[in-house]
Amino acid sequence: MDWLLNPENIALALLAFCFGYPFVMSIYWISGALLFRLMRERMEPLADAPPTLSAYPFVSVLVPCHNEERQAEETFSVLAKLDYPNFEIIAINDGSKDGTAALLESLSERIAALRVVHLATNQGKSTALNVGALMARGEILVCIDGDALLDRHALTWFVRRFLGDATLGALTGNPRIRNRASLLGRLQVGEFSSIVGLIKRAQTVYGSLFTVSGVICAFRKRALHDIGWWNPSAITDDVEVSWRIQLAGWRMVYEPKALCWILMPETLKGLWSQRVRWSEGGTRTVIDTTAHLFKPGGLRMLPIWLNYVVSIIWSYTMMSACVGWLLIAIGLLPPQSWFSFSVIPDWWGEVLGAIYILQASVSVTLDSRFEKNMGSSIFWIVWYPLVFWLLQTATAVAGVPKALTRKRNTRGTWTSPDRGFQ
Repeated sequence: MDWLLNPENIALALLAFCFGYPFVMSIYWISGALLFRLMRERMEPLADAPPTLSAYPFVSVLVPCHNEERQAEETFSVLAKLDYPNFEIIAINDGSKDGTAALLESLSERIAALRVVHLATNQGKSTALNVGALMARGEILVCIDGDALLDRHALTWFVRRFLGDATLGALTGNPRIRNRASLLGRLQVGEFSSIVGLIKRAQTVYGSLFTVSGVICAFRKRALHDIGWWNPSAITDDVEVSWRIQLAGWRMVYEPKALCWILMPETLKGLWSQRVRWSEGGTRTVIDTTAHLFKPGGLRMLPIWLNYVVSIIWSYTMMSACVGWLLIAIGLLPPQSWFSFSVIPDWWGEVLGAIYILQASVSVTLDSRFEKNMGSSIFWIVWYPLVFWLLQTATAVAGVPKALTRKRNTRGTWTSPDRGFQ
């Protein structure tokens, strides 16, 4: 017991956990991504040359829209040019207050494949997707956001995976950032190039994914029917539906060749709001599904559940350590208090820096086949892992209390997100 109360030992334990967790996770992601490359991508055809499929089943593309007047024409004009012979587009106008409704009706007159449905009031993205799914004629549903530009071959790559594996209930695509004018925009290029793809590759290899990317994903309609469709009370519809699909026994994997170009926040306020919502939604999903982990088929999600719980503990530990260090620095705590932990990098900072460079190098190598001129963003790609962990800490601390105090069955309505400087 005396050992546990020794300030130096406490500081050492804090250092080991605060440094060790991101170090271990980086190695975990790098290893999984390299295995994905060796096991899946190495013999795959190039992203710009999809093979001829044995069949081309009908696909329904669902696009929920809320105040998308500025982006909708570009989004649907790109969808109209998809290189796939058998598809429809369903736009769900979820109670927009701007000119989205009129624009969608105008577009439907020019785009033969487009159908439009209007909801009188804002019901939330989950409800909009449910309405679109009920209207859909296809067994495969591809879902994108109202600002997303879908690659012309994305449907072919999605369908190819579904045709090859009857156990797949969902696929997550490969979103790429298209607004890069600001510092925050460039940092998020680093995020999607050094973190997101790496994580999804690794999670696919290890057996389960935390979530599809809601901006570009595909579902087998039968899998959605099995789980009762999207939950209208979900804060983050993509996380919540991903967990229930996998808990129901369906597999979910990453398809990096299904590309989509997206807009991301370029203001601190917009980025903060987005990431706190992600944290709140992820935490609420993990809480709600905990009891299901120990039912038949639930153990497959246990590694993802444990990792999320440890990440929350890490975030609060890191925040406490930083606050304690600051209080010592300004003289409000004695130097030998149990908060004796320095956030100024020492040898461990150099090791983490080296790991981040390795992580960025691996990720750039893997993603260079999907995005040209990634070398110009290497500076931001190298630095983003540090920003990622800082953002993870702050948004977890802010999001967890919101998830814990949120009233159950509250409908998850939405507002137009920050789409950057356009």
